[in-house]
Amino acid sequence: MSSSLYDLFVLRASVLKAVVPLVIVVSLSIAIGLLMVIVFRYASDQKALRMAKDRLKAHLLAVRLFQDQLPVVLRSYARILGATGLYLRLAFKPLLLVILPLTFLIVQVDRFLGSVPMQVGEPFLLKARVANSDVLDQASLQLPTGLVATAPAVRAPADSEVVWRIVPTKAGNFDLNINVSGQAYSKRVVVLGGLARLSGIRLRGPWWKRMWMSAEPALPENSSIAAIEAEYPARQIAFAGLDWNWIWLFFVLSLIAGFLFKTILRIEI
Repeated sequence: MSSSLYDLFVLRASVLKAVVPLVIVVSLSIAIGLLMVIVFRYASDQKALRMAKDRLKAHLLAVRLFQDQLPVVLRSYARILGATGLYLRLAFKPLLLVILPLTFLIVQVDRFLGSVPMQVGEPFLLKARVANSDVLDQASLQLPTGLVATAPAVRAPADSEVVWRIVPTKAGNFDLNINVSGQAYSKRVVVLGGLARLSGIRLRGPWWKRMWMSAEPALPENSSIAAIEAEYPARQIAFAGLDWNWIWLFFVLSLIAGFLFKTILRIEI
């Protein structure tokens, strides 16, 4: 392959690598914006919502029209609070139906879009937190071919942690092992892949404690290791001249999509 063709191939790969996450976020935002509006339409009392909003507007208008009449203004403020409470009560049920599954979706998508894999030649820190600091000196690291430790282990008894500095020498998916008291505990590290399901930490404990932070199987409950962490670099998505965390971009675009669909479908929110 000639040098120019290789450079073109690398350029196309880098463009795709940057565009694919943006396309996913935009597509997901549009789909979720539409779904939220539809759920709100069928899970809410549209007539009651419309009446609550009309009362709220009327009381706000009364404050402006009778601002020189203190008793009227005070009564209007009290009614504004009441109308706001009624609106929030009417909107709570559809919001609850949307928020719970949306939170679970965000946690799962964040495994793919929240971070980028490690890069060849770029060092990262591997941390192991032990359950008992007495075994801290026994912790040793076993690396597969493709990962190299470039500094001695640093032990912090106060934090019950041991830290290694590691540099990837080639791309791939690697399982490294930390040995303590004759037991080996593994951690997956992804280097220079495309979109991959990444987990920066492996923990022990029940799934409901791990679901927010870890996508790897639990460490054994009786293990000497409480957590193994390899922090992946955060992903930034370029959009509208800014670098975004995907969650912020998702919320902004999904809200815009929701308001557009609300107007098109004439749904009260």
